[in-house]
Amino acid sequence: MDSIIKGLASFQDSVFPGQRRMYQQLVRDGQSPSALIIACADSRVAPETITRAGPGELFVCRNAGNIVPPASEHVGGVSSAIEYAVVALKVRDIVVCGHSDCGAMKGLMNPGALRAMPNVAAWLRHAEAADRIVCEAYPEGLDPATRHRALALENVVVQLSNLRTHPSVAAGLAKGSLRLHGWFFEIETGALLAYDGPEGRFRAITGESALPVAQAPAVRMAVPELAPAHATWAAE
Repeated sequence: MDSIIKGLASFQDSVFPGQRRMYQQLVRDGQSPSALIIACADSRVAPETITRAGPGELFVCRNAGNIVPPASEHVGGVSSAIEYAVVALKVRDIVVCGHSDCGAMKGLMNPGALRAMPNVAAWLRHAEAADRIVCEAYPEGLDPATRHRALALENVVVQLSNLRTHPSVAAGLAKGSLRLHGWFFEIETGALLAYDGPEGRFRAITGESALPVAQAPAVRMAVPELAPAHATWAAE
């Protein structure tokens, strides 16, 4: 805790005075973040650091394994954060961000290691589809490192699918007001991979490259004659 207290003191003495007006404005005007980022709680993966975002720019929800439980009657912190971000804050982008060397994915690969952590084991059931995909759709005999990376990447795609089950997200996509993104951060290199939904693969992103999306907004209605003139309609 000593280093944390020292950091807090440094912020109060050296950083906050120069940003006082900004923080006061954030209180006066409220927050208006541009995106919700659902990331892993891993201490090495901080969305604000990776994106160089300042106070008020991102709405962040972090948990073990960057998990998004499917929508259900059970109310949880992740589902509440999603609903608040979309309905109240009106974010236009949601990012699910996985990363390399993820402990949650290691636990998914080795369930015996979770005997003393029943809550973690139960939580990771929301990622079982990713494990099933790697076990059945990937070549047999993957070495542990390759399997772990494949599992972490597939988990991002699975959580994007879970995200679409949330009513606020489904409505935002249908209205054309929301985009979904899948990211994978490589801790050891600083590289960022982004999921290209139409192509079904992750692509490396640089400062000059266009950012692919997992799902772009597309206004649609199941009854075409009721759709707005600008809608891109696709029958269910």
